[in-house]
Amino acid sequence: MAENCSHDCSSCSEKCASRDPKSLIKKPHALSDIKKVIAVVSGKGGVGKSMTCALLAAAAQNSGKVTAVMDADITGPSIPRMYGVSERAQGSENGILPVVTENGLQIMSMNVLLENEAEPVVWRGSLISGTVLQFWTDVIWTGVDIMFIDMPPGTGDVPLTVFQSLPVDGIVVVTTPQDLVGMIVQKAVNMAQMMNVPILGIVENMSYIKCPDCGKKINVFGESGVDALALEYGIPAVAKLPIDPQLTKAADRGKIESFENDYLKDFSAKIFKQLEKSYNSKK
Repeated sequence: MAENCSHDCSSCSEKCASRDPKSLIKKPHALSDIKKVIAVVSGKGGVGKSMTCALLAAAAQNSGKVTAVMDADITGPSIPRMYGVSERAQGSENGILPVVTENGLQIMSMNVLLENEAEPVVWRGSLISGTVLQFWTDVIWTGVDIMFIDMPPGTGDVPLTVFQSLPVDGIVVVTTPQDLVGMIVQKAVNMAQMMNVPILGIVENMSYIKCPDCGKKINVFGESGVDALALEYGIPAVAKLPIDPQLTKAADRGKIESFENDYLKDFSAKIFKQLEKSYNSKK
């Protein structure tokens, strides 16, 4: 036990021998059914984490899996806009109901609770973390095969709360080709190891741009180092997303579900296969 222990395990990342990690896991709503949970994380903002999360969820839904997205980025929610969702979440006597997209994907986000989506959320960390927990305990998620959690960047209150309180089966790390990539991935890897959560894969966003005339790939932000990093840290799956104006346009118009998502099709299939393998090994 840490020397200055406050006995409040919910806000502590120390690995005390006297603490059972499973004892901190919160149960979802009694009417919820959620089979697998994947958190999409990044070490810093602006790397395309939410876009990657939206693409992965769309790929899962299009593959026939009942999919949900919990937008845990409370102060910077963007998931509803990318899916073209503008209606507010509704409640019943049993709990809160997520909004549902045209393709049947379930979403809960701060932006579907606000009267005005441009209204800022100026809250302290404890209130933000508590809201994320309510998205798990108070929302009725129906028959979900796989839930993606769009995490805020960094390793602060919300990631700690999610990793300690939700049964996360694995994480996907999102980064870019800049020199900072090594440090960013290392932070995510270290936190995942501290929380005993497996890293399922890494996505290098803005990896290249394709010349519209000759089709040549141009490394705008430098040579990719993601393969070497994945090998170094034993990360099993890797994807490289280009800078694609059409993808950006689709997200801005709320059409991310209908975008031809070939970028993450093979990657997502590998992720789902690893999840099934992990699940079967625990039986």
